[in-house]
Amino acid sequence: MPDAVARARAHLVTELMREGRVRSDPVAEALSTVPRHLFLPDLEPEDAYADEAVPIKIADGVTLSSVSQPSMVGIMLEQLGVEPGDRILEIGAGAGWNAALLARITGPTGTVTTVDIDDDLVARTRENLAAAGVSGVDALVADGAVGHPPGAPYDRIELTVGATDIRPEWVDQLTSDGRLLLPLAVRGSQLSIAFARTGPRRLESVSVRGCAFVRLRGVGAGDSGTVALGTPGWSVQLSEANSCVDDALTGPVTAEIPSGCPASAADVWDGLGLWCAIADPAVFRLLAEGPAAESTLGRSLLGSSAGRFAVGLACDDGVALLVSDPERTIHGFGDGGARAATRLAALVDGWIAAGHPQAADLRIEADVGPGSTGDTLSEATTGPGLDTVVHTQSARLRIRTP
Repeated sequence: MPDAVARARAHLVTELMREGRVRSDPVAEALSTVPRHLFLPDLEPEDAYADEAVPIKIADGVTLSSVSQPSMVGIMLEQLGVEPGDRILEIGAGAGWNAALLARITGPTGTVTTVDIDDDLVARTRENLAAAGVSGVDALVADGAVGHPPGAPYDRIELTVGATDIRPEWVDQLTSDGRLLLPLAVRGSQLSIAFARTGPRRLESVSVRGCAFVRLRGVGAGDSGTVALGTPGWSVQLSEANSCVDDALTGPVTAEIPSGCPASAADVWDGLGLWCAIADPAVFRLLAEGPAAESTLGRSLLGSSAGRFAVGLACDDGVALLVSDPERTIHGFGDGGARAATRLAALVDGWIAAGHPQAADLRIEADVGPGSTGDTLSEATTGPGLDTVVHTQSARLRIRTP
């Protein structure tokens, strides 16, 4: 291996350890040993060790598959807690790099099965694994939404694609003390959640991190939850009051409340925004792109940062938005704007009082299967802690802060 490639790989692993993305010797050893550049043959070898995700299949401008960002791969391998000899199912083969890392950690006494819905991706995975000299990985064409029953039970199941639900098939194919790791959409934010199986259809989180993955396709594909508004370039996530939000974009401000909120742009997804969306079903996120983001209205509501989005709340005939100005003012729109602004301000106060919790501070319990579904959310939480229920298609999630 050329010295430049070896140095690039060593530098990447050193940085991941310095940043705390990688903490254990087995994960560090796997990342130091498995040659990522052989799974990205279209890149210059040194470039393959940049801490960036690399799209490998795109259709109509939408990324369908990618080789994940090394820092996220390191985080998820730590979350998964693979042991030597484990039987592992990976859903989302990508180019095979993550499967090769799993095979390195579980060792010669373990097995790794990786499945993907696209036969061309599976063919590429097999070629890459062979080029890297990796054994112990079985790459198969299958819809990962139903797992892979012939190889069950598994000690570890890892999804490297985003899901909107916890499929009962995944839980059923775990060993009694197995672990399921998946990027799960929770009220608009994607969370990498490592669940330990604690009962026949019972899971408890052992680790939660924010993430961003391409979405699962096939029978388990879910709705993105984002709806375009009538005003071009604007869209709303989570809200059913789309017309009310649309009217707010062109209406006057009817109330202003200083929030005293120290939230950054990232907090719209992983901190404050996540807290508010879980705590209150009336919360939404407003997004703008292209000319809408650059317009006077876009800049006044969403600021000039790269991420053009804001936390909002819609109720009755009013809408409130946490505006991206230096004071993080909450603006109310419509006749009920003052009520909406007060309600959103209470959620912000609750997040501040709780110590600005992020995704990593959440504890999530899941009951999966028949009898788990029901109302979408519980009533709003405005106190110093969070303890509420969110339902997916197949699971009941109890989400709380310690």
